[in-house]
Amino acid sequence: MQGFVDFIQAFLGLGATVILPVVIFLLGILFGQKPGKAFRSGLTIGVAFVGIFLVIDLLTLNLGPAAQGMVDRLGVSLNTIDIGWPATSSIAWASTIAAFIIPLGLVVNVIMLVTKTTKTMNVDIWNFWHYTFMGAIVYTVSGSIVQGLIAATLFQIICLKIADWTQPMVRDFYEMPGVSVATGSTISYAPFIFVVKGLQKIPGINKLHADPDSIQKRFGVFGDSMVIGLILGAAIGALAGYGVGDIINIGISMAAVMVLMPRMVKILMEGLMPVSESARTWLNKHFGDREINIGLDAAVLLGHPSVIATALILTPVTVLIAVILPGNAVLPFGDLATIPFVIAFVVGASKGNIIHSVIVGSIMIAVSLYVATDIAPLFTDMAMRADINLPEGSAQVSSIDQGGNIVNWVIWRFFDLFN
Repeated sequence: MQGFVDFIQAFLGLGATVILPVVIFLLGILFGQKPGKAFRSGLTIGVAFVGIFLVIDLLTLNLGPAAQGMVDRLGVSLNTIDIGWPATSSIAWASTIAAFIIPLGLVVNVIMLVTKTTKTMNVDIWNFWHYTFMGAIVYTVSGSIVQGLIAATLFQIICLKIADWTQPMVRDFYEMPGVSVATGSTISYAPFIFVVKGLQKIPGINKLHADPDSIQKRFGVFGDSMVIGLILGAAIGALAGYGVGDIINIGISMAAVMVLMPRMVKILMEGLMPVSESARTWLNKHFGDREINIGLDAAVLLGHPSVIATALILTPVTVLIAVILPGNAVLPFGDLATIPFVIAFVVGASKGNIIHSVIVGSIMIAVSLYVATDIAPLFTDMAMRADINLPEGSAQVSSIDQGGNIVNWVIWRFFDLFN
C-alpha cells in the first residue's frame, strides 16, 4: 500500500502542467484520435497551462508582498495566518486517505456519466486534491477512513452537479463551448450567483454598470484592459506604501496579467477543442445523442478581463474587511492570488459587471473569513500532523481557498454531528 501511495504522490507532484497533457493524450487515443493529433492536443494544453500558471505566479509574487505592506501600514495583528493553497494541498496529500481519492473519484465520475447524473467528464485530476482535503477533514474528526471517503465523494458529487448547472454560463459568457468547471475552490461560491440575481433587482443598484467594454468606450485608451491593469496595480502598490519605482513595477506586472491571461486561455482552447469534439462523437456513438462537457481547472476562466479587474479591486478590500470584520481572526495572505478563482462564477453571473461583482465579492470574502476562522483549530491540527511549519508569530493557520470553502464547512459540520 505504501508503494502505491508513494506512486500517487510522485505522480501528483508533477503538477497540472504534466498531468493534464498526459490525461488529454490518453483521452484522445480512447476517443479515436490519431496518436499524432492526440499528442499535439495534449502538448498544446500543457503549454497553455504553463503560461497560465506563470501568469498566476506573477499575481502571487506581486499581491502577497503588497498585502503584507498594507497590513503593516494598518498596524493590525491577526493571529491566524492564511497559508495559501500550496500548503493546503500538501496537507491534503499527506492524509491517510489520499491514495484512495483519485481511483475513487474516477469511478464516481464514470458511474455518474453512465447513469446520466452528470454531463461533466472531469479530467482535472490535479484538483482532486480538493476532494482529498474534504475527506481529510472528516477523517481527522472521526478517525474513520470510510467516513472520510464518503465525505470526499459527497463533495465531488456536489462539484460535478454545480459544474453542470454553471456550464451554460461558461459556454455563453466565457465563450467556452463543451467546457465546464468543477474546481472545488470555485464551485463553493456558486450559491452567490443568487445574490447577484437579487442585487440586479434592487432599484438604483441595478443601474450601476461597468465592464471592460463599456469602460473603454467611455474612457478610450484609459479604458483598455491593459491600462486598467496598470492603474489597479499601481493603486495596490500605493496602498502598500511602495516607492515610485515599485508602484510602476507592480502596475506593469498587472497590465501584463490582463494581456497575457486571455492569450494563454486561447491557446488552451486550441488544444482542447479537437479532444472535446472527438469525445462528443465517441460518446454519442456509444451512449446516444447527449451533451458531454470536459471538466477543466477554473484557471481557464481567468482569461476574461472582468475577472482579473474584479480580483485586483478586491485585493485591498479583502485586507480591509479582515481588519474591520468583528470576530475574524484570519489574516489574508497566501490565497490572495486565488481571489480570481473565487469570484469567477459571480463575474459570469453578473455578465462582467465589475461593480456588482465587487459588491457580491466583498460579501463572499466576509463569509469566507468567518468560515476560515471557525475551522482554524482543526486546520492547524491537520497542518501540524502534516509537518507544516506554522508561520512566525501565528497561533493558528487557515486559508481562504479551502479553510474558507463554504461547501467544505457544511459537510464538515454535518459529519461533526456524529463524531
